[in-house]
Amino acid sequence: MRIPTLEDRLAVREKPASSPVMFQTWSNLLFLHWEIDAQEIAKRIPDRLSVDLHKGKTYLGLVPFFMRKVRPRFLPTMPGLSNFLELNVRAYVHDERGQPGVWFFSLDCDQPIAVEVARKFFHLPYQHAQMSTEGSIYRCQRKDCEEKAVFDYEGSGHLQTAKPGSLEFFLLERYLLFSESRGGKIHCGQVHHSPYQFTKARVGKKSKAPLEWENFSVGDEPTSQLYSPGVPVSIHPLRPVN
Repeated sequence: MRIPTLEDRLAVREKPASSPVMFQTWSNLLFLHWEIDAQEIAKRIPDRLSVDLHKGKTYLGLVPFFMRKVRPRFLPTMPGLSNFLELNVRAYVHDERGQPGVWFFSLDCDQPIAVEVARKFFHLPYQHAQMSTEGSIYRCQRKDCEEKAVFDYEGSGHLQTAKPGSLEFFLLERYLLFSESRGGKIHCGQVHHSPYQFTKARVGKKSKAPLEWENFSVGDEPTSQLYSPGVPVSIHPLRPVN
């Protein structure tokens, strides 16, 4: 198993040779991260993937954000379908070749069609949820879960890009996702966007409920709280991991 180098982490930012299959904009992102025992992640990911580490540590992320202008490559945006909310619980992994990426434990979403499409074509664990926003307040309640997750957040400070090798770079600069289809086949998908502009997040209210829905237990206070106004993104096709 090859450990990712800084060169590997920078290489995945390059624009893929393949044509994108979809375009979307991710906006108003809150990145909350807790340090977590790597073994807690390792036992819940496929054997062909390994936990990605930063200075010997790994992190569990909770990311509420807005999906905007979502559309397939050859179609325009569509009212009622192209703008919705999403909240994901994620960890950081790499494959046998040392390619770093994201493993999603869940992705809550309030657009039913998007949930079904992502489940079928990207093999991602999307969940139906009721979600809403009002000002800086962001709410999420997963179907069949009683507790509602509520966040109150905004950016605080000057925007910057992550310095390669920093913790912020490790957490934010992720351009590959890994997923597992039925039968245990591992797939890899790539996204392309400019590096995140981010700042410290001012968080008035936060919830660990989405982590608890996935049976994770973490401390009360996150290790890192970051905010980004967002980026336009191109989505490239999944490919099998050989």
